[in-house]
Amino acid sequence: MKKILAFGDSNTWGLIPGTTPFKRYPRNVRWTGVLQNRLSDAKVIEEGLCGRTTVFEDEHRPGRKGINSLNQYFEGHESVDYAILMLGTNDCKSYYHVSADTIGEGIEECLDVLLKHLEPEKILLVSPIALGDEVWRPDKDPDFDKESVVVSKQLKDVYKTVADSRGVHFLAAADYVTASEVDNEHMDGDSHKIFANVVYESLKAIS
Repeated sequence: MKKILAFGDSNTWGLIPGTTPFKRYPRNVRWTGVLQNRLSDAKVIEEGLCGRTTVFEDEHRPGRKGINSLNQYFEGHESVDYAILMLGTNDCKSYYHVSADTIGEGIEECLDVLLKHLEPEKILLVSPIALGDEVWRPDKDPDFDKESVVVSKQLKDVYKTVADSRGVHFLAAADYVTASEVDNEHMDGDSHKIFANVVYESLKAIS
């Protein structure tokens, strides 16, 4: 049976918008589970973590640096046949204060780890959904600011350039789904289903 690594942040973990403390959609709702239900010959390995970035360290939440986790994954697990990489939303936080191009450099570093273990045609790079215009409000997620929203909307073009340069497949999540109006940051249940089906079609084209 083929193995597909789904590596991402809270939108891969399946965070339910607006929940405090965080709650997770059940497996049959989050996109990784919906995707699994459509695949008869593959296993989806869920590797989502809330707050995960590409290469930036959160001093208040250790262990969120994605490139480190990717290296650890391949050191401690068997190989995979395909990988889906979707990170970048948390990099937009005002705490890091970086541009879309800098985030693109971080996703390139993560891709370089994957490319040590997989051929480019076995990798799907996904640019994340854009942040909603009011995500920065105190009742939503003040870790972001207005500039974060702008940067998040620039990631699609930056990631497409990165994907082309590395020879990997590309998918823009923002072309199909948007952040929930509840928190302007995470997908709701309907969006998880839509996104899962889009990823499924993309994987069909790859395999």
